[in-house]
Amino acid sequence: MKNSKSYALLQELSANSYDLTQDKALKGRFESMKSSALGIDYVYACQRLNEEVVDALQGLADETDAVTQFSRMMGGENMNKIDGFECEDRQVLHTAMRDVFDDLPEGFLSDQEAVNGAKAEIAKLKTFCDEIENGTILNAKGEKFNEMILVGIGGSDLGPRAVYLALKAYAVEGRKVHFISNVDPDDAAAVLIDADLERSLVCVISKSGSTLETLTNETLVASNFEAAGLNPKDHFVCVTGKGSPMDNPDKYLRSFYMFDYVGGRYSVTSMVGAVMLSFGLGYDNFINFLRGARKIDLNSQNRDVRKNLPLLMALIGIWNRNFLDHETLAVLPYSQALSRFAAHLQQCDMESNGKRVNRQGETVDFATGPIVWGEPGTNGQHAFYQLIHQSETVVPCDFIGFAKSQYQKDLDVKGTSSQQKLLANLIAQSIGLATGKTSDNPNKVFPGNRPNSMLFAEQLTPEIMGALLALYENKIAFQGFVWNINSFDQEGVQLGKVLANEIIDIFTGQDVEAENAKEYLKTLGL
Repeated sequence: MKNSKSYALLQELSANSYDLTQDKALKGRFESMKSSALGIDYVYACQRLNEEVVDALQGLADETDAVTQFSRMMGGENMNKIDGFECEDRQVLHTAMRDVFDDLPEGFLSDQEAVNGAKAEIAKLKTFCDEIENGTILNAKGEKFNEMILVGIGGSDLGPRAVYLALKAYAVEGRKVHFISNVDPDDAAAVLIDADLERSLVCVISKSGSTLETLTNETLVASNFEAAGLNPKDHFVCVTGKGSPMDNPDKYLRSFYMFDYVGGRYSVTSMVGAVMLSFGLGYDNFINFLRGARKIDLNSQNRDVRKNLPLLMALIGIWNRNFLDHETLAVLPYSQALSRFAAHLQQCDMESNGKRVNRQGETVDFATGPIVWGEPGTNGQHAFYQLIHQSETVVPCDFIGFAKSQYQKDLDVKGTSSQQKLLANLIAQSIGLATGKTSDNPNKVFPGNRPNSMLFAEQLTPEIMGALLALYENKIAFQGFVWNINSFDQEGVQLGKVLANEIIDIFTGQDVEAENAKEYLKTLGL
């Protein structure tokens, strides 16, 4: 990135970045700085940039071949690798999981083997959903299943949970879904108290079939079924890698496959999310969710940054991170349904782009992924917006809003509906952060120049949710391509796992060399 002509130009432009606090700074920008695709508007008028900066960012994307790299990824090239060093060295094909609509335009790349694998799993899923619906699959009493317990962790929980909660308004009547992720036994205990085990399916997710937390929770849940006189085999299904220890028809009612080329944090549109979402929301709603993601994948191959929403979001993020030196990004959905979306994006972004070496194994000399966090508005306004408005720390923000609520159950109070009040707060925060406010009272001065963007759609539907998910997934991938880092491994997760296993060995009485851990345990009285 640093060797490009555009990088030098962007450095020059950042020395005099657009002042959002000047008189009439936003006039005419809301229309001119809006890009739209598939029912989503991306408004970046409140970012500290002008058209010259956007042109330079276009140059940066072109010089780093960002779109070409994305197309190569979709086409099946091994993008998950570090040249010359031991690494995963595999394809990155989460996009193939939604490439099931036979709509690939001429000239676009696709890995047909991966697409065929996705279609095969979708067909298995459709059969499974039909059998649950028509009563082919029943419990021991001949009753239909109406609850599902999802057991997984990390990418097998965060994304699926976020999407289910986002679309709960579209749930199949009479069905509900529970989630167990933490190895903390209280997590499972709280869920199992509320679940009707006789009428519950359990979906256990682990690609390797050996994830410690998941297998521990599976055993705990299975013991509760057995204590209730129920055979886990009649209730448990799994999502795992083909041939893994969990790929065992003697143990599970059904097995669905996830593939090595789909990373956990990118796996919501694979069987990892599909089984639970199809059960909880209905198969057709899940397909519409896939369709929204698929449309964004195709939009992501447009070379014009002003027409490629994920690329535009990625480049504006790079402008804020590398040229304006902002370390964090707050994702602020003005929709309670998206209450866990920021938590999913924390993993998706920080596990992907929290890297310090490039794809040649060299230490990078510039910042990479931001710290991602957030909560729904308006709740967040009464929690942390004080810091965003008046702290010396500048926090770029992504606001997300919708014209209509999902349930369409609203009431006018003092002349406006709740949805109108929600949107008024969203717009006010976006403008207030950008323009600030002067005052003779120093405690009432708002410095402004807090960059922010808004993603806006008519309503949070399954298709729009799929598009929203893919927007951020593809934005993250684009940033990795521009930074020349590997956004698809997670070596930083592994060290803690290794050390935890050493400590577990100490608990079981094995003699291991882990003096620091032994001293720590002794101090804690363990």
